[in-house]
Amino acid sequence: MTSGDSASSTVVNDTKRTEATPDASAAGFLDHAPNPLRYDGQPNDPDEVVGVLSSLMPQGARVLDVGCGTGSVSIQLIANRGLSLIGVEPDEERAQRARDRGVTVRAARLTPELIAELGSFDVVLFADVLEHLPDPHSLLTLATSALRPGGRVVASVPNVAHWSVRTDLLRGRFVYRDSGIMDATHLRWFTRAVIRQVFESAHLRVEQIRPTAGFELQCYSERLPWRRMKMHNRNRVIRRAIRRWPTLFACQWAVSGIFAP
Repeated sequence: MTSGDSASSTVVNDTKRTEATPDASAAGFLDHAPNPLRYDGQPNDPDEVVGVLSSLMPQGARVLDVGCGTGSVSIQLIANRGLSLIGVEPDEERAQRARDRGVTVRAARLTPELIAELGSFDVVLFADVLEHLPDPHSLLTLATSALRPGGRVVASVPNVAHWSVRTDLLRGRFVYRDSGIMDATHLRWFTRAVIRQVFESAHLRVEQIRPTAGFELQCYSERLPWRRMKMHNRNRVIRRAIRRWPTLFACQWAVSGIFAP
């Protein structure tokens, strides 16, 4: 292969990766490319996303995990609920990391053809995926075609009404980050009311909407009085806060909706 061929191959590969991952949408909003493996190693805590999503999954369900990423969430859901799970992840690097963890993964996008090949599911899962899409409604609508009768869509999305975002806006700040609620790859922004609206627009009757804690959000290590609190005490306060003031303290909203055409 000549150097020109090598350069051409690199361009093609970079183009494929750009098409496969939403990370490219951070260009211009960060001074560095986001780490494609940044969302890895989520804790299995009842008030964090793994625990909350687990509570919304029927035991032993067949699950299609769309945008499964590195499989960090997937493998814990499988263990927690005895799921039969197939992941779909367009980014090959993340898909391989999930395979290395033992998750069955298709390196692809969700399409009608893939649904026809894989068959029907009890649950279609979008764990922190919808916020990266320009048109979440269309993907939710497509997902309903993969459901068995009585099946449900389960999703988690960041809560843009979190206190940290509100206080920044009061100070005239809108700061993009490489991860978290203000991840620079987010294209859509959700509150509890908005995710309910989007689900209902796809004929999904909302069963539950639950908050997650977000103990590791950067705001808790950066801002007073949180940064001066011992982690154990801080997390105890956050647990109480998400129950008393969920719209203010929820890091994410986890939602479950039954398809009701």
